[in-house]
Amino acid sequence: MTDSTDSEQYFTQAVAELGEKEPVIANCAIFNANGVKIVDKGTTINLGLYERLMQHKLSAPIENCVSSRNTVTGKTLRISAEAILNDIPFFSRMVPDSQSRNLLLDAIETIPLPAPIAFQLTIARDVHPEIYLQLIRTALTAGWLTKTPLLSRFDVNIACAAGLLSDIGMLHVDPLLLSPEHALNSAQQRQLYSHPLVSTMLIERHHQYPKEVVRAVREHHEYMDGSGYPRHLVGDAISPLGKLLSLAKVVAAMFSTERDAPELRLSVLLRMNTHRYDNTLALQIIGLLQSPTDSMATELEHLSNPMQLLLNIDEALGQWSAELSKNPELSAARREGLELLTVQLQKIQRALAQVGAAPDQLAYLGSDTLDNNLLNEMTLITREAGWQLRTAARQLRVRWRAVLDETYPAALQAWLDCVDKVMANIGGFETQDKVSAETA
Repeated sequence: MTDSTDSEQYFTQAVAELGEKEPVIANCAIFNANGVKIVDKGTTINLGLYERLMQHKLSAPIENCVSSRNTVTGKTLRISAEAILNDIPFFSRMVPDSQSRNLLLDAIETIPLPAPIAFQLTIARDVHPEIYLQLIRTALTAGWLTKTPLLSRFDVNIACAAGLLSDIGMLHVDPLLLSPEHALNSAQQRQLYSHPLVSTMLIERHHQYPKEVVRAVREHHEYMDGSGYPRHLVGDAISPLGKLLSLAKVVAAMFSTERDAPELRLSVLLRMNTHRYDNTLALQIIGLLQSPTDSMATELEHLSNPMQLLLNIDEALGQWSAELSKNPELSAARREGLELLTVQLQKIQRALAQVGAAPDQLAYLGSDTLDNNLLNEMTLITREAGWQLRTAARQLRVRWRAVLDETYPAALQAWLDCVDKVMANIGGFETQDKVSAETA
């Protein structure tokens, strides 16, 4: 039976996988928590040693005990960042001249890299390359958002550092969490939601990173409206750098190699989520995006009838009754959950109106005016609104904390059934939330 924690298991496996590609050497003897030496200094670490390592809880983090010959350096980061600036038009527009380009690249190159951090970035680059590219894109975006005449070069540097380190905790979680096709169980959901705290723990071991960086990394999944995690902070309870980083993360994610039409997707996401992100920062990003006419050639898989699906979403929103939260027979916690749902649904309605997708606006457009560009946008708006509606229903089920064989009140069940039907018509969603009372 292993004494190792899950996070040690997954990261140690990645270390062993790296050892199959390039030399990974123990730069000191490795001991278990009882002081017993299990690996000699100078030993090559590979999959052959994985089982031995996993039989013990180590006395020190393995990233403190090993090194590779081709470790990530500041120069490595600069080269990777420069490739993104060259290859992705959105990022190219961040640096229209050599001065701004060099300022951003210099900030990336001079991020402090203690040996354990450099080794973890090496694992990202060589074992989980999409995480590595995501970290570089986040660092570039964070640095660009911070770079104004009112801020010093130090501000740009700490923003880049926070962006680069924000998801380093993802190297220590189950790799299945990185697969979009994998449905997460309750334990994996908890692991995913805890990764900002894992990232924080990993970087606060190193005095090179100021407290602003540590705090921002902890907050990088917090949103202005309190819907984020792990602490559900609201508004100015999130630090300025934390607000910046939460936006930089979503920008970077849109440019994953697996996504098509990233700028159009990002435009829709930001306009549909004005309650989540700092408005001034979001407008900076929107100002950098391609104009809609420049996106007309974008090829997306269109929904067959997005206008009707948006009307179906509006019908589901309209079917919700805020009176359900006033039922005196419900517990205070359940009434609070219903009140929160009412607020969430109102935000979705406002967002649809802001992007021109409220019922009266759709009627004005008419079904004969849907050229390719408008079909692209309406498809993405429909999917985003559907995702928000589905998320609201899932969160309600979690907050309800139903016991075994308990049924929902009839009106609530009817609304949940309506949402499931809408999601089934849109497609691409799990229509039934399987979260159990134990998960909640």
